[in-house]
Amino acid sequence: MNLLPTNVLYYGEDKSLPARIPLRAGALSMIFEEGDLRYIRLNDRLILLRLYISVRNHNWDTVLPVISNLEIERQPDSFTLRFRADHQKGNIHFGWNGTITGNSDSTLTVEMDGEILSTFKRNRIGFCVLHPSTLAGQACVIEHTDGTVENGIFPDDIDPHQAYFNLRVITHEVIPGVQAEVRMEGDAFEMEDQRNWSDASYKTYCTPLERPFPVEVKTGDKISQRVQIKLSGDIPESSIESDEKAASLHFEIGEVIGKLPAIGLSVKSDVKPLTSTEADRLAALNLAYIRCDLALDAAPTDLESALSQLSYPNLELALHVTDNAEQELRQFRTLLDKAKPAVVRWLIFHKGDNSTDAKWVQLARQILGDTAAQFGTGSLTNFTELNRERPDTAALDVVAYAMNPQRHSFDNAALVETLPIHGVTVQNAKKFAGKAGVAVGPVTFKGGLNPVATSHDGDEHPNELPAQVDVRQMSLFGAGWTVGSIKYLAEAGATSITYYQILGWLGVMETESGSPLPEQFRSIPGGVFPVYHALADINAYAAGHVRKTTSSDPIIVEGIALALNHDVRVVLANFTAETQRVTVTGIRGAVRVQSLDKSNAESAMREPEAFRTQQGTPMQAGIDGLGLTIDLLPFALVRIDSRQ
Repeated sequence: MNLLPTNVLYYGEDKSLPARIPLRAGALSMIFEEGDLRYIRLNDRLILLRLYISVRNHNWDTVLPVISNLEIERQPDSFTLRFRADHQKGNIHFGWNGTITGNSDSTLTVEMDGEILSTFKRNRIGFCVLHPSTLAGQACVIEHTDGTVENGIFPDDIDPHQAYFNLRVITHEVIPGVQAEVRMEGDAFEMEDQRNWSDASYKTYCTPLERPFPVEVKTGDKISQRVQIKLSGDIPESSIESDEKAASLHFEIGEVIGKLPAIGLSVKSDVKPLTSTEADRLAALNLAYIRCDLALDAAPTDLESALSQLSYPNLELALHVTDNAEQELRQFRTLLDKAKPAVVRWLIFHKGDNSTDAKWVQLARQILGDTAAQFGTGSLTNFTELNRERPDTAALDVVAYAMNPQRHSFDNAALVETLPIHGVTVQNAKKFAGKAGVAVGPVTFKGGLNPVATSHDGDEHPNELPAQVDVRQMSLFGAGWTVGSIKYLAEAGATSITYYQILGWLGVMETESGSPLPEQFRSIPGGVFPVYHALADINAYAAGHVRKTTSSDPIIVEGIALALNHDVRVVLANFTAETQRVTVTGIRGAVRVQSLDKSNAESAMREPEAFRTQQGTPMQAGIDGLGLTIDLLPFALVRIDSRQ
């Protein structure tokens, strides 16, 4: 019997997901959700990923809206929608009235009429227009605020900086003979490549970054903006079908494309020793290494204590040095000679740098270099910083960067949208890494250090979760998201991937004492999180290879396929609150299918050893040539094992 509410098992908190309202304007279809328009399409072709109002405070933190007074007038091929939105947190309060009009001629107009309701400092208030990353390399026409017109493209390689400035109109071809024009009014706009932060979009936003920020806005100030999407050309006739009609899902398994990257977890330098149960569970994950970050300007006794606790068989040590690096490294070398930790990789980071220069790695190699371990450096925050300040890779074995999906958006769908871009960042890093490999991590649900914050005056309260904690860490959704992340990073050829921590609400297992805030983070003391089982399923094939896979709708279902000798393992994740029927092709014969879902997730968290012994239900695949068809329950993980 489950004691945790179903929604807590699904995505970490006991509340319903926001309502999604399907809308149609002529040949355009879209979804309205909590003030945003999402997935604006012409038939199956995505025009805009999202259109929304963003309020960013002085540290670039996002203040989300509360929507009220929603009114909808809807016809089969047109609509008018009105609502109220209030962005309110601490001393910040910005309110606006929204009107969205969709006409039968396939024109869509979104208007914001807002007012500052309290004096505060902002970095940005206004529309964000997200063109999908699937437009990479496609031509577009840019009209600037001065009326000049420029022929351009959506960047193919991830652009380190803004792609276009002083924008008024962006036009691109959606299908042959049909153009989509996006016109923005009320401020000057510019475009950045959000793939730098693993977002699946090119974001056109206001206000230009060349203007000073933060800027104080005062009570009573007015802000009004307007965005219009208009089609031109040979527009297809409106095809009004049920928005609830579900297309059949297919998951295709292809050829072997490379080895599974080394996968590890991280540990804090001041962590308590693991209990015997925790140590056994950690060993069962078959991890390649454990990462620990050490600040070398700390007291020698603290560093000595940290090293004494790092008794793991393989370590990735990330050393944070200052301008006094030579002395720090030599003192640390003395401690190493005494502790003799088993280090497989050194990552060197210089404090205060967004991306570390290779000279610090060369110094570390000179002092620590009588070892077979790899040396690398890069960014502690995002691919962005590495992309903008690329180190000389000649002296590096790996280039490194961290990753999290929530620099700009925070809902489940937005997190899933980032997954393909995980692989895109690796592909881009390889283009300037030379012979160096790509080490990604830590990959976390939320970021730590914000490199663009203008101050670090946090507003956390004792009864609130810390800013780095996401309740989805202990959920089925969190496990599925991790599977998707590994899939894309592995298929792109990452050398190694570090995920999360070992213990606690940033980890894969809960401590014996449990969550410090059990009402907000409803984990099971002494248990594991579903992501533990996802990692165990994948790392059982740590010596194996990755096979190319393709999902017919990766926003709904995604997965990874692994091969070891004649054995094949597929791990699938359902990212939605509905049961999804999926046909898996590329496997045949007798298989075993094991599901981790609402019926057994809590018992698997409480008694992981018992769950790990379960082999799954015998089934037969490929008899009729159509593969294996299975039903994935909401937010379920499904493991399929076969011998080919």
